Amino acid sequence: MTNYVLVAGARLGASAWDEVAAELRAAGHAPHPLTLSGLAEKQGVPAGQRTHVRDIVDEVERLDLREVVLVGHSYSGVPVGQAAQLIGDRLRRVVFVDASVPVDGESFLDGWPSDDVRRTIEESGGFWLPVGPEHYADQDLTDAQISRLINRASPHPGATLTEPAVLTGPLDELPATYVKCLLDGEEPMPVVAELLKNGGWELVEMDTGHWPMFSRPRELARILAELGTPAS
Repeated sequence: MTNYVLVAGARLGASAWDEVAAELRAAGHAPHPLTLSGLAEKQGVPAGQRTHVRDIVDEVERLDLREVVLVGHSYSGVPVGQAAQLIGDRLRRVVFVDASVPVDGESFLDGWPSDDVRRTIEESGGFWLPVGPEHYADQDLTDAQISRLINRASPHPGATLTEPAVLTGPLDELPATYVKCLLDGEEPMPVVAELLKNGGWELVEMDTGHWPMFSRPRELARILAELGTPAS
């Protein structure tokens, strides 16, 4: 049995993983979907990026989890990658699902082509607000799945997007898998492409959009289950 700590991207909480968690549970594994501070049912809890790193580490330690596969989607790859360095021998693997990865001294928004998100955060009381259905177009999502995404979204604490990451060592020393969702761009971002040159990192491709936990939950669960199974 493998323990999976599942962390969704911006604006989403633990419920984003409902279908994936059910598939993993049916396969005999132990999924632990996590809502980060300030999101979903934890709205109102003050949060910066370091808060989210601590949320993940605390969950692993609180449950005394071993053989952990940490899974970060989109934004949450940034705190998940940092947390993976802090849990020591509890970690089996870290999986970045179409995610950003932490770069020491840089924030999630560093390197973005414009300052639109920063302006939106300033104009919205410090939050990155939920978006409408047009944001999810052409991402292999049904109308029902888009409705679920919108209904489960909450304002995202802006400080988590603008505070810099703090790494304790080279990220390429982690045992890691990057899941690239091809409808969101066929090539990994340059920092990920560089990390994939390391022998401890591997690339898995999914022919779907940026939210595979909604569009292809069974396929994503199968990939995660295979990654969590020790080689014979």
